Amino acid sequence: MILLGACAAWSLITAAAHDGRPEGVLLAVLAVAAGHAAGRVSGALLPVAAPCAGAAAGLALAVALPGLSAGPRYAAPLGHAGGTAALLALATGAACCAAWSTSVPGLRLVLRVLAAGIVPAGAVLGSAAGCVASAAVLLCSLAAGSVSRRGRCLLGLAAVAAALVAGTAWALASDLLPDGLAGVIEGRPAGHRAALWQDALRLAGRNPGLGVGPGRLGELGGTAPQTLSADGKPHSALLQLAAEQGLVGVFLVAAVFCWVLHALWRSPRSTPVALTAGAALTALAACATVSNALSFTTVTVGAGLLAGWATAWPWPRTGKEPRH
Repeated sequence: MILLGACAAWSLITAAAHDGRPEGVLLAVLAVAAGHAAGRVSGALLPVAAPCAGAAAGLALAVALPGLSAGPRYAAPLGHAGGTAALLALATGAACCAAWSTSVPGLRLVLRVLAAGIVPAGAVLGSAAGCVASAAVLLCSLAAGSVSRRGRCLLGLAAVAAALVAGTAWALASDLLPDGLAGVIEGRPAGHRAALWQDALRLAGRNPGLGVGPGRLGELGGTAPQTLSADGKPHSALLQLAAEQGLVGVFLVAAVFCWVLHALWRSPRSTPVALTAGAALTALAACATVSNALSFTTVTVGAGLLAGWATAWPWPRTGKEPRH
C-alpha cells in the first residue's frame, strides 16, 4: 500500500509541476489496490472458487469485449489486442491457481482443462500474443509442481523475462538493435509504433527527473505520424512512464512489481500457486511493456485480484489462528 500510495503521490507531483492529467494513473492505482484487497479476502474464504470464478470472468470478458474499449484498433499483438492478451494470461493463471488449490483430483482436472482451453481462445480471438502468453503461463504452472524452492524461480521471472522484454523495447526505441533483428521486430509487432517509442525515449532523456507530466506525451511527441495513433501514446508502459513521470516513476512501478514477487515468495500458499501467479503477472508485465495493456481497468483489477488470491492467508477452520 505504501508503494501504491507513492505511485499516486508522484503522479500528482509531476502533474502539478507540468500541468499534467494524473487521472489515468490514479484510476490504475485504485483498481490494483481494490483488486488486491478483494483478492485477499475472497482468497482466504474461497481459495478454489474465487480464482475459478475469476478465470471464467476473464475469459468471458475477453470473448465478449475483444476490443476492451471503443478506441482505435491496432495490429496484433499491440493496441487493444495487448489488453486482450494480458487478460487471457491472467485468466489462465487464475484457473491454474484454482487447480493447485484443490485436493479433489476430478476438480483439479476440470480446472486444468479450463486453463488449457484459454490458450486456443487467444487464437480464435485473433490475439497471437494472448495465445503465446497463456501457453507460457500454463507450461510454467505445470512445471511448478516439481519445484521445491520458489525463490530462485521468482527471481528468474523478474530478472530474465521482464528485463528481457523491457530491454528489447528500450533497445528498439534507441535504435540499438542489429538491422536484421530490428527489421523482424519492426516489420511485425512494432513497425508503426517505433517512432512513438523513439518520441517517448527522447522526451525521457530531456526530462529525466519529473518527466513531461502525466497525459502530456501526445501533446509533446511531434515526430511520429499522428495518423497511426489517435491517442498519441507509445503503447509501452515503461517508455510512457519514463517520458511522463521520469526515472522515479519507472522505479516506483518496478518496485511494485518486485514487491509482488517478494510477497509471492513469502506467501503461505503452496509453491505451485505462488509460481503460477508470478508467471501470469510476469506475462502481464511483458504485455504492458510493448502495448497499452495497463490502460484497461479490467486488466489492472485482474492483476490485483490474482496477486491477492496467491498471497491470501487461508481462513482458519479449526479454531486456531494462522501462524505468522
